[in-house]
Amino acid sequence: MSASFEEKLRRFAEVAVKVGVGLQPGQKLFVNANIEALPLTRLVVEEAYKAGSRLVVTQLYDEQLNLARYRHAPRDSFQEYAAFMVEARLKALDEGYAWLSILADDPEILRGQDPELIRQVSQTAARFSKPFSERISGFATNWCIIGAASPRWAQLVFPNTPPSRQMQQLWEAIFKVSRVDQADPIAAWKAHTDNLERRVQQLNARRYAALHFRGPGTDLYVGLAEGHVWAGGAGQAQNGARCIPNMPTEEVFTTPHRERVEGWVQSTKPLSLHGNLLEGIRVRFAQGRVVEAQAEKGQEILQHLLQTDEGAQRLGEVALVPHSSPISQTGLLFYEALYDENAASHIALGASYDECLEGGHGLTPEQKRAAGANDSLIHIDWMIGSEHVDVDGITPSGLAEPLMRGGEWVD
Repeated sequence: MSASFEEKLRRFAEVAVKVGVGLQPGQKLFVNANIEALPLTRLVVEEAYKAGSRLVVTQLYDEQLNLARYRHAPRDSFQEYAAFMVEARLKALDEGYAWLSILADDPEILRGQDPELIRQVSQTAARFSKPFSERISGFATNWCIIGAASPRWAQLVFPNTPPSRQMQQLWEAIFKVSRVDQADPIAAWKAHTDNLERRVQQLNARRYAALHFRGPGTDLYVGLAEGHVWAGGAGQAQNGARCIPNMPTEEVFTTPHRERVEGWVQSTKPLSLHGNLLEGIRVRFAQGRVVEAQAEKGQEILQHLLQTDEGAQRLGEVALVPHSSPISQTGLLFYEALYDENAASHIALGASYDECLEGGHGLTPEQKRAAGANDSLIHIDWMIGSEHVDVDGITPSGLAEPLMRGGEWVD
């Protein structure tokens, strides 16, 4: 007998707390959630207290309130930011709070708004929140991001489904790719993260100097940073707790060398960004920098993105995902990077992750740059893998070893 929706939702909350966040007994938890995710948020709070949390603090946000700003706020106010909110979050990290974010966003909430205002807001937010985002990505605490279905998101993902069934279908897709539909989700996640860890160890043992992607419209050589480290699945926070930062996750990833990326690469899936869909992206790199950029749809948005700062024109991440991943096999475009990036191998324009450099958390910005890491206000993943893309690992001596053929791992 299959579990009911209510049972699956509670199971999802339990998995998010125990496996995603890896909440420790007695640890406090901060939950940042879209108001559309309130039913799941309530269950998360319950499960956190049942798991031994001393205090759970929640912060709800409503995208309609942000939309009101674009419609009515003074046009010269879009570079202002409530910096005290970042200070509060930093203090929460200092006090040892674990962190959970629950997304239920409308991917098209900003459709039709002024692209220049969107650019100003995103850059301002990235600049002010950088101290917090760097500490979170640096595992200052155990943390996780999950998704929850919402009406507008469901409508976008399932446009041809009767409205009465759209939410149900999106929830079922979320449960499936988050392994909540399995008999023992916690055991399923352990097995999955163990598999990702084995792949990480294999890649770290090979010490490749570069990766070579080949497929339709793609012939890309991605040099890897000096002292690069592969990561994926579960990670260990500085407090010793194990967590899964992104749930779902299917990737193993590392740091490219910011000056050693050459050739053409073509996107294999659309990129949803700030209410716009970018399709048919094709980019040429020379000495690590984007020197040509085209998009069949969203060309202006792509150019705005590349002009964010100097680092926006270089890579901060390269990730390998098999075409057979559960997210890919749904055949869905989720319009949300948390899901879509785990459907295919991908690259990210912008900032690198400290965890993907040996001793990265203790390196100075100058040392990170010397190793080849990239710095930027953005980190934008876009998909370049498919069943038609092959990947080779290039050894320090220049030998090409097959890593993926037809989008699948070569074992």
